[in-house]
Amino acid sequence: MAKILITGGTGLVGTRLTQLLTDRKHEVRILTRNPDAKNEYKWDVSKRYIDVKALENIDYIIHLAGAGIADKRWTEDRKKIIIDSRVETANLLFQKVKENQIHLKGFISASGSNFYGAKTTTDIYTESDNAGKDFLGDVCVKWEQAAHQFSELQIPVTILRTGIVLSKTGGALEKMKTPIISPLGSGNQYMAWIHIDDLCGIYIKAVEEELAGVYNTVAPEYHTSKTFSKTLASVIKRP
Repeated sequence: MAKILITGGTGLVGTRLTQLLTDRKHEVRILTRNPDAKNEYKWDVSKRYIDVKALENIDYIIHLAGAGIADKRWTEDRKKIIIDSRVETANLLFQKVKENQIHLKGFISASGSNFYGAKTTTDIYTESDNAGKDFLGDVCVKWEQAAHQFSELQIPVTILRTGIVLSKTGGALEKMKTPIISPLGSGNQYMAWIHIDDLCGIYIKAVEEELAGVYNTVAPEYHTSKTFSKTLASVIKRP
């Protein structure tokens, strides 16, 4: 059994991951701005504060925190929030782990499949390919750089570059279920996606088998926005 601290633990992935880790007898603690459960602990990034009890004897940190990419229009202020909510949170975790001399077995961080850039292409990217030169590529590069700091403390780092997460209980799929299902833009863009339980299974594998390195965590089945929309419409019986 491992003691695991999760940021973003009250979100879509964090909630499901907490449930599955707990089912496997791991101890899960959650960092949140407004704790209201016994396994939740307060943190405040603006004040550089983390409840020290959250860090006691932990084995792993799973870093899922980050403002939603598609939640609001990308103003300059929103872009800063998207980056800081990923990078500054990781920086704070690094600072506290270093200050308290916590010997983690691993730091596991989310990243995005948009590391390679948001562009229409038939290329299949591997983990060794270069980052994209657009905003989302830049977000992912800075996100991963913040995670890699933990290597300076001889802590293994795992990064999961994740596509669109599909779940019956919210997230992107719920937003796609419009009265008439239609692809985005031309419909020719390839969509990297993964089922929430498959993604959580990879996080669990990273803990239990002590994975380290960078992994593309997406389904092997390729869809464009057009073919995905057709499949979704067929399954939920909408035009």
